[in-house]
Amino acid sequence: MVNKFLKIFFVCVCLFFLGYLSLPNFDFPKAIPGSLQSKEPADTETPLRRAYFTNLTREEVLNWYQSQFDKSNFLNIPIVTYRLNYPPEESGTIIRDQTKSTFLEEIVHPFRESMYINGFEPKDPKDVIFIENQHWRQKIIIRYVPSSVIVRVLTFIFSVILFVVLLKNWNSALRDIRKIRIKI
Repeated sequence: MVNKFLKIFFVCVCLFFLGYLSLPNFDFPKAIPGSLQSKEPADTETPLRRAYFTNLTREEVLNWYQSQFDKSNFLNIPIVTYRLNYPPEESGTIIRDQTKSTFLEEIVHPFRESMYINGFEPKDPKDVIFIENQHWRQKIIIRYVPSSVIVRVLTFIFSVILFVVLLKNWNSALRDIRKIRIKI
């Protein structure tokens, strides 16, 4: 009875997780209202990275992007998101070489896509951001890292198959150990 319940529970969890992984990817997040998109060559070299100048605070920027990442494009299904905070020094590796940064955070859907948000708020007068006759509080760079639905689903299927094989081998090994113990 317990084994049957565990098998049914395992199948239900696998189907739920498979549905989560099968949801379509997000589009690149929308720009913050009132922001100005950067036209600098380094900010336009890939369609998966965009930069904006804004007068919003760090928390307002992060809340804006997290609100766009909280629900699936398919039927507005809520999706679990996590915010991970990185040291600003990592921006050169994660965002782009020689990126100025005062904060770097990642909004991630586990086992799916993620979005990095790098912000630079100038502290020195020499770094003041003055673009198109306007002072800006900060420059943010958004890097979107999508993943392929096919790769996610295939990886999950192979992982489940491997888990079942390992579980059967584990049970077989435990039975063999019990037999050896009984003989001793």
